[in-house]
Amino acid sequence: MVTAARIAETLGGYRVMRGHVRSADRLREQVRTGLPYSAVEALAERLNATVGELGEALGVPARTLARRRGVGRLTAEESDRLVRLGRIAALAEEVLGDRAKAARWLRQPNRALGQLVPLRHLDTDLGAREVEAVLLRIEHGVYS
Repeated sequence: MVTAARIAETLGGYRVMRGHVRSADRLREQVRTGLPYSAVEALAERLNATVGELGEALGVPARTLARRRGVGRLTAEESDRLVRLGRIAALAEEVLGDRAKAARWLRQPNRALGQLVPLRHLDTDLGAREVEAVLLRIEHGVYS
């Protein structure tokens, strides 16, 4: 199970979240007020991806992301999607053992997902649940 603190760490941790996030309530509050844009950059760096690739996974057009960068904050809906990506990234790190393996796994076609790239599958909640299910099968030794 991925904790709120672990998700916050994948999104840049203390420096990006402007304080410690140790509970789901605190993370939920930050999502409702909108996460800082720098959380997108932190997750992109963690996954060795571009901000544009993360934008696609978030379902946010490049121009909208550029506006958010200027404002410095995401909307609540965009923040919720980013937390979903952070949760899956944290789960991948836990299951696969380290950040580099998780980043590679999320960016390569996966047979269990019909040869789709897991990161591109995260633009919907249903897709995220499918990726999560594959990771949980790997964790339990059930190969797909």
